[in-house]
Amino acid sequence: MLKTISEVSLAKDLVKCQSVTPKDDGAINVVAKNLKKLGFKCQIMEFQEKGTVKIKNLYAKIGNSSPNLCFAGHTDVVPVGDLKSWTVNPFGGVIKNQKLISRGVSDMKGSIACFIAAVSEFLKENKKQKGSISFLITGDEETIAINGTKKVIEKLKQKKEKIDFCIVGEPTNENKLGEMIKIGRRGSMTGYLTIIGTQGHVAYPHASNNPSTIIVEVLNKIKKLKLDNGNKDFEPSNLEITKITIDNTADNVIPAEAKASFNIRFNNLHTSNSLKKKLNKIFSSITKKSKTSYKIKYHVSGESFLTRPNKTVYMIKDVIKKNTKINPILSTSGGTSDARFIKKIAPCIEFGLIAKTIHQVDEMAKISDLKKLKKIYLDILVNYFK
Repeated sequence: MLKTISEVSLAKDLVKCQSVTPKDDGAINVVAKNLKKLGFKCQIMEFQEKGTVKIKNLYAKIGNSSPNLCFAGHTDVVPVGDLKSWTVNPFGGVIKNQKLISRGVSDMKGSIACFIAAVSEFLKENKKQKGSISFLITGDEETIAINGTKKVIEKLKQKKEKIDFCIVGEPTNENKLGEMIKIGRRGSMTGYLTIIGTQGHVAYPHASNNPSTIIVEVLNKIKKLKLDNGNKDFEPSNLEITKITIDNTADNVIPAEAKASFNIRFNNLHTSNSLKKKLNKIFSSITKKSKTSYKIKYHVSGESFLTRPNKTVYMIKDVIKKNTKINPILSTSGGTSDARFIKKIAPCIEFGLIAKTIHQVDEMAKISDLKKLKKIYLDILVNYFK
C-alpha cells in the first residue's frame, strides 16, 4: 500500500543537504528517492558547459497520458552569509517555535517537499489517476542558470515531451501565504560598457581624451531614459547602474578606459533587441561627438513573459482563496525565475511559500504554512484532474 510522505519530514531532509550553489550535496537524490517510492520514473540529467561546474537535474514523471501537470523547482541555495549571526545550524533542520529555520527552506526546498507530499496523498486516493504528473527539479537556479532548467527544457523539446501546465514553487508571497500568484516576469538584461579614450598626463588634457568624463555623460543619459510607464500587466521598466570601474593606479594619469555595468528590468513593451538598438544609438552618438569609442557586451537572462489567466489559473486562485481566506493578486513583480525558460513549452504560474526571510540569516518557514501549502497543492491536483 502506498505510504504518504510528510511535508515537514521531507523538508527537514532536504534542508540538511548543504546544496549551496552550484553544489548538490545529495539534494536531487533525496527528491528522486521519494518520487521513486510513489512510482515515478526518474531521469537524472547532467549538463556542463565549458568553464562551468557539472549540474545535476531531475525530470520525473508518473503516467503516460495528457494532461501533464508539472511542478518545477530548484534545490540549490544561496550561501549562509555570517554563520555567527544564525541562531541555529543553517543546515540542521531545526524546528524552533513552530518554525523550520534553515537555509533554503522557503527558497525553495519547502515547496518541493509540500508538492511531493501533496502528490503522495493524491495518488493514495486516486489509484486510477488520469493524465500525468511530472517534476522538473534543478540544482542551477541561484547563479548563472545555464546548466539547469534551460538545458532540461531543450532536452524535453527534443524528445517532444508535452507539459500542459506548470507550477513553479518560488516563494511568491511577501508576508502571508496566499497573497500573490506570479503570472509573468519582467525581462532582465545586463550591459557591460567600455569607453575607450586616450591615456595621458593630467597636466596636458589637450593631448589626451578622458574616457571617465564620457562614461559619466553616457551613464547620466541612459539613466534619465524614460523607457515606459508600465501597463495593466507590468510595472514600468527600469535601468540601474550597478558598477563603475576605472582601473587607474596613478592620480596624475588620465586613464585609457572606463567601464560600467548596468541592468534593465523590462516589461512586454520591449524586447532585449529593441533595447540594445536604443542604447547603442546613444553610445554611438556620444562617443562619435567626443572622438572616443566604445565596446558593449550584453547578457540577456530572460525576456519578459506573461501567462494570460485561463481556467486553470482561476482554479488555482480559487483554491488558494478557499484555503487561506486571502484573494491572491495576479502579479508580474519581482526578479527573474526559471519560469522564463519553462514558458517556452508550457503556460506556467508561480506559487510557493513566503519570501520575507529568503537569502537572510535565519531563513524560515512556519510549520503551519508548510501544512497549508501542501493542502493547497493537493486541492490543485484534485481540481486539475477532475
